[in-house]
Amino acid sequence: GFDAFEDEEWERQVKKDLAKKKKAQEKTAKASEEEAPLTKEEKELLAEQSLRREELSRTLDVDVPRTLASIRCLCLSDIEVGNAALPVFGKGVIAAAVSTCPAFSAMDAKLRNDGAETLATMASCVYEIDERHAPALARALVISFRGSGGGGGSEELKASPLPSPCASAAVSVFEMDDYCDCLSGESFSFLFPILRAALMGERNIAGCDAALTVLERHTSMLAGGDMDKEVKSLRKEMATAVLELLSHDRSQTFSNPTPYEALIACYVTDEDAKGPALSASEIAPLLGECGALGCENARVASMDALASIAEVHPKLVRNNPLIENRIWLNCHAAKGRIRKVARRAWLVAHGHDADDVGDSAPLNPPSKMYAVPLLPLLSHEDESIAKAAAASMAAAMGMYPGEPAKKNIVKLCNAYISSFPAPGSGDEGEPLKSSPASPFPEPPPAATVAKKKPAKKKVIETGLPKKTKTKKTSHVSGSMAKITGAPTIKKTAATKKMLAKSLGAPKKERTLDQDSLLSQFKAPTTEKKKVAAEEDSEAKVAVRLGVLRAISSLTESSANVMLDLPLLKILLGFLMAYGLGDGNEKVRNASRNAARDIVATHGSSDEAIAFFLPQLEMVLNTGRMVSVSMLDPLPTEKVPKNVAASDYRKEGVVVSLGSIALHLKNDADEDKIDGIVDMLLGALKTPSEDVQSSVALCLSKLMKKGRTQKRIEALLNDLMNECICGSTLASRRGAAYGISAAVKGSGIASLKKYDVVKRLEEACASGTPNAKEGSLFCIELLSVRLGILFEPYVIVLLPALLKAFSDANDYVRAAADRTVGLIMGNLSGHGVKLVMPAVLDAFAEPEWRTKQASIHMLGSMSHCAPKQLAKCLPQVVPKLTEAFSDTHPKVKSSAEEALEEICKVIKNPEISSISSTLLRALTDASGTLRALEALISTEFVHAIDAPSLSIIIPVVHRGLRDRAATTKRYAALISGNICTMVNDARDFVPYLPMLLPDLKSTLLDPIPDVRSISAKSLGSLTRGLGEATFPDLRSWLVDTLRSEEGSSVERSGAAQGLAEVLVAAGAHLTENVMINEILPLKSHPKAGTREGVLWVLTFLPSVLGQAYSSLIDESLPALLSGLADDNESVRDVALRAGRVLVRSHGKAHKDKILPSLEDGLSNEDYRIRVASLTLLGDLLAMLGGTKVGKVNTDTQDDIRQAERAQAQIALALGNETRKRVLSSLYLARSDTAAVVRQSAVQVWKTVVSVTPRTLREILSELVDLIVAALASGDPERTQVAGRCLGDIVQKLGDQVLPEIIPVLRDNLYRGDEHTRQGVCVGLAEVIDCSGREQILARLDVIVRVVRDALCDDDEDVRTMAASCFQNLYNLVGNRTLDEIVPALLAAMEGDENEAKARALNGVTMVLSVRSRELLPYIVPRLLGTPLTISHAEALGSISGVTAGTIHMHFGTIIPTLILEVASFSDASDDVDEEEEKEREEVVRECLRAVCHNVDTTGVNWLIGEIAGKCAHDKESVRKEACWSFQVVVEERKKVADFYEQVPVIIRELLHRLNDDSAVVLKANNKALGALTSCVPAEELVTHISFIRNLIASMVSDARYRKGGVGDGNFFLPGFNMPKGLEPLLPIYQRGILYGDATVRETAAAGLGELITITANKYLAGPFLIKLTGPLLRIVGDRNPSAVKIAIVQTLGLILTKGGPVLRAFVPQFQTTFVKALSDPSRQVRIEAIKALALLMPLSTRVDPLIKELVATSLGKGSNATTMETAGVVAIQTATLEALAVVLKHGGKKAKVAESIPSSLDAGKELLTTHEDDGIRESAAKVMGYACELLGTDEANAILQECVIDKVSKLSSCSPETKHGIACICRRVFSRSVGQEVDRGIYVNTLSMIQMLMKDDKTMVKEAACVAIGAVLGSSAEVESTLESVEKSIVKCMDTKEELAVQQAVANGLSITARLQPGVFRTEEGLMLINNALKMAMSGAQRVQFSYNDFLWIALDVRNGEGGLEEYLSLAHFDNAKKMQAIYSKVLVKIKA
Repeated sequence: GFDAFEDEEWERQVKKDLAKKKKAQEKTAKASEEEAPLTKEEKELLAEQSLRREELSRTLDVDVPRTLASIRCLCLSDIEVGNAALPVFGKGVIAAAVSTCPAFSAMDAKLRNDGAETLATMASCVYEIDERHAPALARALVISFRGSGGGGGSEELKASPLPSPCASAAVSVFEMDDYCDCLSGESFSFLFPILRAALMGERNIAGCDAALTVLERHTSMLAGGDMDKEVKSLRKEMATAVLELLSHDRSQTFSNPTPYEALIACYVTDEDAKGPALSASEIAPLLGECGALGCENARVASMDALASIAEVHPKLVRNNPLIENRIWLNCHAAKGRIRKVARRAWLVAHGHDADDVGDSAPLNPPSKMYAVPLLPLLSHEDESIAKAAAASMAAAMGMYPGEPAKKNIVKLCNAYISSFPAPGSGDEGEPLKSSPASPFPEPPPAATVAKKKPAKKKVIETGLPKKTKTKKTSHVSGSMAKITGAPTIKKTAATKKMLAKSLGAPKKERTLDQDSLLSQFKAPTTEKKKVAAEEDSEAKVAVRLGVLRAISSLTESSANVMLDLPLLKILLGFLMAYGLGDGNEKVRNASRNAARDIVATHGSSDEAIAFFLPQLEMVLNTGRMVSVSMLDPLPTEKVPKNVAASDYRKEGVVVSLGSIALHLKNDADEDKIDGIVDMLLGALKTPSEDVQSSVALCLSKLMKKGRTQKRIEALLNDLMNECICGSTLASRRGAAYGISAAVKGSGIASLKKYDVVKRLEEACASGTPNAKEGSLFCIELLSVRLGILFEPYVIVLLPALLKAFSDANDYVRAAADRTVGLIMGNLSGHGVKLVMPAVLDAFAEPEWRTKQASIHMLGSMSHCAPKQLAKCLPQVVPKLTEAFSDTHPKVKSSAEEALEEICKVIKNPEISSISSTLLRALTDASGTLRALEALISTEFVHAIDAPSLSIIIPVVHRGLRDRAATTKRYAALISGNICTMVNDARDFVPYLPMLLPDLKSTLLDPIPDVRSISAKSLGSLTRGLGEATFPDLRSWLVDTLRSEEGSSVERSGAAQGLAEVLVAAGAHLTENVMINEILPLKSHPKAGTREGVLWVLTFLPSVLGQAYSSLIDESLPALLSGLADDNESVRDVALRAGRVLVRSHGKAHKDKILPSLEDGLSNEDYRIRVASLTLLGDLLAMLGGTKVGKVNTDTQDDIRQAERAQAQIALALGNETRKRVLSSLYLARSDTAAVVRQSAVQVWKTVVSVTPRTLREILSELVDLIVAALASGDPERTQVAGRCLGDIVQKLGDQVLPEIIPVLRDNLYRGDEHTRQGVCVGLAEVIDCSGREQILARLDVIVRVVRDALCDDDEDVRTMAASCFQNLYNLVGNRTLDEIVPALLAAMEGDENEAKARALNGVTMVLSVRSRELLPYIVPRLLGTPLTISHAEALGSISGVTAGTIHMHFGTIIPTLILEVASFSDASDDVDEEEEKEREEVVRECLRAVCHNVDTTGVNWLIGEIAGKCAHDKESVRKEACWSFQVVVEERKKVADFYEQVPVIIRELLHRLNDDSAVVLKANNKALGALTSCVPAEELVTHISFIRNLIASMVSDARYRKGGVGDGNFFLPGFNMPKGLEPLLPIYQRGILYGDATVRETAAAGLGELITITANKYLAGPFLIKLTGPLLRIVGDRNPSAVKIAIVQTLGLILTKGGPVLRAFVPQFQTTFVKALSDPSRQVRIEAIKALALLMPLSTRVDPLIKELVATSLGKGSNATTMETAGVVAIQTATLEALAVVLKHGGKKAKVAESIPSSLDAGKELLTTHEDDGIRESAAKVMGYACELLGTDEANAILQECVIDKVSKLSSCSPETKHGIACICRRVFSRSVGQEVDRGIYVNTLSMIQMLMKDDKTMVKEAACVAIGAVLGSSAEVESTLESVEKSIVKCMDTKEELAVQQAVANGLSITARLQPGVFRTEEGLMLINNALKMAMSGAQRVQFSYNDFLWIALDVRNGEGGLEEYLSLAHFDNAKKMQAIYSKVLVKIKA
């Protein structure tokens, strides 16, 4: 503010003063050292200076301070006197305060401080403004004149623009505006400088927007009854201030009033005023450079003001020639806006009605002296003013034709001649010569003629020889010099000095009267002598150009000027003599154009043609001036006669001849027309672009004159050749002009007709550099000349143009750049659309030259018209920005140059100043933040144009995508503000697709500040561009609000954006959208949507302001439902929204908000109560003018603040509402939730100062509220009310007890159950918070109330009464028991049932709180035998309230109850059955209640007591004990606290499985079922090992106790009953399915054991199916081998037990067992083989199984992978064994013919090829069963192939082959088919086997020994065969043989014994059996075992001792004795 500014200025001034003093001291010291005697004159001068210094010091030291002090005293004496003195002393005091003169600087700061103090004192006399603002007014005045007072002279104080910001000025303007009426004249005149400074400058001053309003308000004091002379004296300054404001763009921001209205108001006058209504000085601002000659806005406003003056005082306007001149001038302005209002002012001033004035109304002529004031304006520096002056002069001449027109034309010519530089005597020059030169640039503007030297241009190398030796110079124009290369005239030092003087001198408005104007045209008479040529100047050039402009205006049709032949002679002679020969090129061009237009417009008459044509031809031929007679009455002394002027005239006259030709119409003139056309074509080679342009203009009009159209093709060919092949630049350029003129004149069709475009395209694409340059010239000029008609051809030429940009020649590239720039400047919107895609396609090309060319063309689009530029830049700049990432450096540099080209067309000065920063940001992303900061810090006073937008938007776009929050924040802020600063909002629309997605992204940013600014930006955009511009924005915001996928932050941002967008769109739309779209979503099922609605309610009130009041009623339900929402985030947002609502609308709409908050205090959800308290606290704090503090704020200040707040709240709410609110608030202090209590205490202490006093005030309302809460039925509210009641009792004590207790008693007896509950709660709190003495004094009443409440019918009431009893017992002691318990027990023994029930209720409730003391007394009384119904019911009820202590009495309770229940089974027949049945039900319910109610600590006691009765002697007791276990597990199921005792229960129940009583078994089964259904299987499965072991032990014990069962099966009684196994099945199933390996093994094995001890009839089909499923499901899992073994074994048992019932599971069984064959464990494979054998009887389709087994055995099946990991040999062996089993048990079921043969083939393949012994043995087994199935033929074939055919090669066979032969022989002959084998084969086989028995390999020998038994057993003549092999067999039975061989012999003999049962009990077999006996007694152990088995078979031990007797009858004594011994000791003990 001002303080900082003033301190800084003071510090700077002090430093300056100190420096001056130091310097003066140094000078003084130096002077004293070099002191010299003074002369008399010096002494006199010194004395005079000393005297003057003393006077000045006295003035500063005494007079000024005294004067300031006097002014202060005067102002302080009386405010009215001080106010009247303000105009008198104001300026002087201000000057003293701001003065920086040396005299003041020499003083200290006291004088300036005195000035500031005096100024502040005077400011306090502005009585309309509070005096506390006086310092601010004084500071504002000082700041307003801070630029004044710099010298100390007589400089007048001048206001200067205020700095921005300026707080003191803002305060001053606000206070003046806030007064809402006019200040006094003195006050206004005193403060007017502040307004003046606020309206000056380019920048808006924050807070000073009302300055114009204040000024306009005081214009009412300029006239009428309120007129004030002080204000009237400020009229000029007021008007000047408004006009200065209008000169800046910020004037458009003022609306009420507008600056135009304020200016009109400044010229309010009295209609009947005596004397002049307005003085000349008052009107002067309207007529000066800030008014009628100023900017557009100022001119419009001045004309408006003059129109308003003319309405009241028309004569004032008409009689003042200067006013008339200014209005007439603006009537002919180029701007239609100015012209319209000026015409209105002119017509009103001439008596027309203001309402009837229209654009077409003719203007009244001006005064005849119109030319005098207009002449100076012809050369005005503002070109628009100069053009308007020329047009207005021409229009005036048209209204005054004839002689007046002639006089004014002469005046114009004389004005020209007077400013024409006089030529020197003998001034000659060289004629013009054409030479190669540089291109044809635009001539420099006149303003630069004398300011700076023209820049040096490059000379184009044309290839022509240069004339380097020529030293002659010619006085040619700058443009001509550039073309020809001739040097220009150098300015001498004198010339430069004169120009500088003329430029530096301030310009003043020229005022000429008629005589002085005429006198200056008189030619002076001078003697002829050689004089130097007069120097030209910028001012003279401007005058000459103004005159020529006026002459050109005479040709305009609107001027309606009629020029006769004499006037034409004067004008044309003047132009040829002076204009065309002028040395200044710009003047010469204007003269040429003027002559052309005059001839074309006024030279159509025959006499004019007859006169002008010879004259023009003469000038063309000679170059001399026209005859002197044509210049009469103009002076001729200054006519230039040198050679240069002659050449200039020749150039110019050609154009005039072309204009003359337009008027030649006769056929006789065709030759003349052709000659003129040829002449004009020749003039095209003139090295002056202006000449060429003028010639082309004439040529285009002559193309259809005479014979020109017939020779157009030849002309075009010549011109085209010259354009492409011309030797000089001028000729090529001129030819291009000619082509454009010819096409323009002939029509656009000639382009196609004569292949112009095609030839140009070819030349531009592939010609020489000159041809390319010439073609580019032609394209450029065709585009300029034809305009929009040439656009279709631009697309055709575009590739060539792009190629030209990358040409190697510099001049071609320069021409291409110029051509494209002009083309772009002429393109229409449609043309831009045609060109843009092609350019962008070229940009996408990979070739860098093409891309560079497209970039050049994109940069050239900066030349487009503003409208087209705005359309194309949104596409251009992003592409150029994209090019910065290109790898080629030239592409990058081209992009930079293109962007710089665009920056050059930026019109906004602020953007231009920071364009370099913006460009750096575009090229380097790291500069984005700096660029955004530059934009933020820039204060814009001009509108932003389209090029500026194109540079800003990409930077903003990048900023919005940046990761830094600051960057995004700045970018969003700029995005929102841009649309308010653009000229046309439509310019911004193309950038929305780029910015809007990023703004949406930042709107959802995690940082709140970014979201807030983005939301405001969207609102600003909607406000500036309209909602229709964003059709999808609102729907997107709503969708984001409703999105469940988004976060709370995103919904917050969307809500904030929606609020801003809705408010920007208007209040009506906001209300409509909220009511119809947003608020209905408050009950949406998705929490995110509800949260989004509340976010909208959070932001909308602050954004919408007071307009939100209409939505409060609709939004409150949504807010309250949000506070009650289940979702926490929704509640948080609802609370935030509520706080916003309270803070923004709480005071104004408390009646709407307060009831909802009170309801929230009693809500059942504590969160809502907290939120309601928070909002209520905010509301009360706001009403009380305080804020909610912390709980521990109890200082005196806080108490006083609370008292003030309480008083204000009472005033705001009223006493009743206040009491109600405080009662609810105090009740909340006792809330059950700590956070609610804390919030309530905070709010209470904020608004209540003394709590006891306030409680007494609100006691009645509070008690009513408490009682209502107690009776509400809501437990929480009841508890809160009770606490609150206790708190009141604790605080107020005896003051409230007499009032409260009767109320509670009455409500107990009269209220409903909810009321009685509440009374008990309240009474408990009262007892707890009261003292002992207070209760004893009222004990009788309280005891009666408590006892009755204990006996209440409602359980909840009794529960609450128990709390009262406990509190009373704690306070009074045992007296409570003495008063209550005896009476209740007595009532229990009474006869009345209702009284007994009530008493029981009471006792139960007492026990619930004092059970430990009362149970020892009550339990024995209840357990009398027999147990009565009432006692049983009482015991059950008591157990419900004594759960924690009743278990101590289980030793008597449980046995009594079990025995009592068991007694009902033993009851005699003479009892009443119905009564006993009822008693039994009650007792059972009692036991069930005890089991249910016991505490966890008593469960062990309970189960222990029941377990003790399980082994009772009586079956009824055992049965009831089992039932008791069932009750326990059922009643404790939910609590699940008996799991530790589950082993005890299992043990007792499993032991009962072997009970003798069917009744016990049934009860036990139910108990086990209850156990498995009530206890989770995962819990029971942990005891599965215990269960298995227990059952095994029990079964073993049962077997033992029953003396064993021999070989028979033992069946456990508990399982051998219907559904006997079902209770345990879930445990085993759980273990099998989900247990670990150990559990699974145990479960599977245990299940098999259970099946074993269960009879088949109790294993029903469904039960087995239930067992089978889990086993099959898990057997395939990755289980350990032990688990799989157990499972497969169990499945085998199931198959054995189930039989056909399991037929449906055969496929699963089969798959399972086949898969098990591939298991790594051998035992698993063995069990699988066994199981397959059991499965075969059930299987109906064995073919697939056989096929799979065959494939697997060959290593080709589905288990091949498994075979690789588990062992191929082992799996093949198992598979072959399984195949053998399948063939054995199910081979006959095979239906496919190939099944059995395939098995045989597989066995044969493996038998002969495999090296493993086991596989060969198994393969032989398969072959044996296959042969049996296939028959004898197949067996013979196999034996022939595998045995007989190898007899001859036996010696060479490998041991494996021999082993295989032995194995196949064994397996074939072991089957029944062996007995049917061909005898020849049999004999050969027998011989071979005998040979093999002698083999050296044990393996072969062993197999042969076994095979010999099979062969022997298959013999049809066994005795003879036995005899033949006996020796061989006996030999192998030698103990010296290998043990394996010995065993093999035993095995072979066993086979023989099975095949031939009695063969060894004959004489023939005696020898072998005797040897076997020997081996059984003397061999190795395993050999003995084998021979024992043989003997068991041979003697047929299974069928008795018959076989032994047969042997004994044949054997010798010793052998018989041995046989008898082994028989009795060994053989009989062997089991089959």
